[in-house]
Amino acid sequence: MIRHSQELILNRLPNSASALACTAHALNLIEKRTLSHEEMKSLNREVIDYFQQHVNPGFLEYRKSVTAGGDYGAVEWQAGGLNTLVDTQGHEFLDCLGGFGIFNVGHRNPKVVSAVQHQLEKQPLHSQELLDPLRAMLAKTLATLTPGKLKYSFFSNSGTESVEAALKLAKAYQSPRGKFTFVATSGAFHGKSLGSLSATAKADFRKPFMPLLPGFRHVAFGNIDAMRALFTDCKKTGDYVAAVILEPIQGEGGVILPPPGYLPAVRKLCDEFGALLIFDEVQTGMGRTGKMFACEHENVQPDILCLAKALGGGVMPIGATVATEEVFSVLFDNPFLHTTTFGGNPLSCAAALATIHVLLEENLPAQAQQKGNLLLDGFKELAQQYPELVVEARGQGMLMAIEFVDNEIGYQFSSEMFRQQVLVAGTLINAKTVRVEPPLTLTIEQCEQVLTAARRALTALRQSLANPSAVVTENVTN
Repeated sequence: MIRHSQELILNRLPNSASALACTAHALNLIEKRTLSHEEMKSLNREVIDYFQQHVNPGFLEYRKSVTAGGDYGAVEWQAGGLNTLVDTQGHEFLDCLGGFGIFNVGHRNPKVVSAVQHQLEKQPLHSQELLDPLRAMLAKTLATLTPGKLKYSFFSNSGTESVEAALKLAKAYQSPRGKFTFVATSGAFHGKSLGSLSATAKADFRKPFMPLLPGFRHVAFGNIDAMRALFTDCKKTGDYVAAVILEPIQGEGGVILPPPGYLPAVRKLCDEFGALLIFDEVQTGMGRTGKMFACEHENVQPDILCLAKALGGGVMPIGATVATEEVFSVLFDNPFLHTTTFGGNPLSCAAALATIHVLLEENLPAQAQQKGNLLLDGFKELAQQYPELVVEARGQGMLMAIEFVDNEIGYQFSSEMFRQQVLVAGTLINAKTVRVEPPLTLTIEQCEQVLTAARRALTALRQSLANPSAVVTENVTN
């Protein structure tokens, strides 16, 4: 009977046999803990072909730095230890990219995984109709943890969604007051969906989708005089500012720290003109910079706070938009004005609650400051020793960047680090800048390993520039 039913389904659905074979093959791989040498080679070829034919061939070109001998792109297979990952060839890489800031509590943190597994056994997703307890508990936790009067949370699935919710919330609050203009900053990255892209400041990302949402203006990051001038001009023309959105430390812009006093001055300016202040801490939040939130370095409190990335502990995707009661109350009368099906689902909330618990219990923000200082001091020393290659090293906590003299040197540095099985990558807005954004759980010994690899990479680059035909580093992945 079952076989007969399957035959009926296969006969009824076009291409169903091929799709069924694909899913069976994938499920077989998911269940396997290890692969034979031949299976690894086959999977590599398969993944590269599928990216070329069905995902996006541009990703293969973008990821050419993670190749060995130029003949394959590294294909992830599983997490290694807390701070490492393993490819299909069995090579273990020290992760100093952290999934662009996802793995603050490490890869496959056992407490986060356990929380998700226990919730999975009870209920993976909520009914949408009954009240779900973990969403309530996470909202309460964030109200307790976040600075100032932030009290209510809207949950989504990603950083760009958390920014979209913040922009809509600000619009709903300020539109009755006749304020429609948003102020963002040069070098900003807030996401690539239509609203967040309107605040993002890279032409390459924006141009294909013009015109974007109206009412967005950009001023130089860190220049309070320029922002005040824009506020004043907007007031003169009646284009009143609804909100300022900025990153307390620009991540994709190249890890750009604001000058001291800038964030408090922006807060004061917003208060003076009746504008809201939105902090996008999607990348800087959850202990990354040495404080739970980067805005706490200068004790500045936003009206709306955007979180994502590390909030899910590197196990589940989740975004959060946290706001004051005054602002969030615009959604009280109709809570369905802005919703998402999977936002605040039990698995993601379980992961977030466990992540916050680990961050606090292990005091990871303080560890980020300590280990970040060690790494940054080492990078600054290397910058002085290799001035023909490195412009500067900068950062806060475990969010660091090395800026090179040009884009190509930055790419070559990433490639050299990969050969030594240390994973780093450039930033999306400033291609000359390579980010170093490891898990906060990185050990002191692993910090020293990173610095040793960086020194070797810079030495190799210096020698290759002096003698382009020389082979100066052993490709340890061969």
